[in-house]
Amino acid sequence: MNAAPHHDRYGLSLSTSSAEAASAYREGVDLMLAAWPGAAEAFERAIALDPDLALAWISRARLHTFYQQGDVARAKAATAREVVARHGTLRERSHVETLALAIEGRGDAAIASVLNHLKDWPRDAVVLSLPLGAFGLFAFSGMAGHDQARQDLCERYADHYGDDWWFLSSYGWAMTENGQVAKGRAMTERGFAVRRENAHAAHALLHAMFEDGSVDDADALVTEWTPTYDRNGILYGHILWHQALGALERDDAAKALEIYRDVLAPAVNAAPPLNVMSDCAGLLWRLSAYGHPVASELWREAEDYAARYFPKSSLPFADVHMALLAAAASNDNALDVRLRTIEQRLADGKLAAGPVVPQICRAMQAFATGDARGCAALLEPVLGDVVRIGGSHAQREIIEDTFIVALIRAGELPRARELLDRRLHRRPSPRDQRWRAAAAM
Repeated sequence: MNAAPHHDRYGLSLSTSSAEAASAYREGVDLMLAAWPGAAEAFERAIALDPDLALAWISRARLHTFYQQGDVARAKAATAREVVARHGTLRERSHVETLALAIEGRGDAAIASVLNHLKDWPRDAVVLSLPLGAFGLFAFSGMAGHDQARQDLCERYADHYGDDWWFLSSYGWAMTENGQVAKGRAMTERGFAVRRENAHAAHALLHAMFEDGSVDDADALVTEWTPTYDRNGILYGHILWHQALGALERDDAAKALEIYRDVLAPAVNAAPPLNVMSDCAGLLWRLSAYGHPVASELWREAEDYAARYFPKSSLPFADVHMALLAAAASNDNALDVRLRTIEQRLADGKLAAGPVVPQICRAMQAFATGDARGCAALLEPVLGDVVRIGGSHAQREIIEDTFIVALIRAGELPRARELLDRRLHRRPSPRDQRWRAAAAM
């Protein structure tokens, strides 16, 4: 089917003569860009209606990667390549190849392909989405400036999107993460107002509220909005994770643990493995570091789950969170094995994030064993490079939090006060105020 009478929502042609297949594909893209349930089913309908619609194959493959279904994802990417070679336009061939590179874990090649593709087809939103977000190609590239790179990319193509709901929420989040919180929040709110059935926008707004200290606003947003979002939605658990962080701001460990048991624990969480593992590790570690008891079975269940999906060193973001779990569970053997692999990758020049990764892992091990002074000594020289592990600022702040607690426990109170004063100048925080009081003693 070489004719292309149909288009996606951004006006780009689709190589199909089936109006129904084109409609299903458009629906799938919108649902995927909104992190809303139903995208996989929409792409599968498009494929059933027209097996030669390569873009439906490659987007379905991408969704498989979210859930670490690598073999299936690569097989469908291969099908997409075969189909697009026979029936696709130049834009569609480039689109498929770019997504396939990302699916295959070839990050540097995928980034280069994205940037080249967008020069010719700036309104290809699916391709533009690849470098964006906390788990996007830029975040996991190991680059120190990925926050700025995301904002720069959005600024470059802003004129092509106008008030598009997906672009506004993505651009707003990029601004927020890059320190322009007020502008980022305002832009995200604009996008959210256009389409409230957009989990990425709700999530981006929660990040802005985290950064400007609007704990009550964030709690209200989660309470009011989540009933409209299916529990199986890809971001459902993580959005509740943000509410749990708000509970810890208020020193309400019982509420945070309630959210953990009801929504985040591996046995009840339908999110992708990377989300489940990092949310579990991040919240349990915060609870423990902030002085709240965490039952040993919670650590064990989280570590058992994580070991199934992340048995070997992989993404630095995953390795750091695996280190949290292993250190908290006193599983020194697992952590030592992972560290040896990480350090070998570093020695071989295959760890783009650099020495910050093993340094964080060793620091967390020291903290878990009660060596607060050793933890602080390990973390201090690499705090400026923590951004290189990827994820969001809210997720990475766990490293700085651990450093502050370690300083207080080690009696390094002037240094703790200096860092807390800088944070409190940036945003209000009941938690930081409690720590500031403890550091003044």
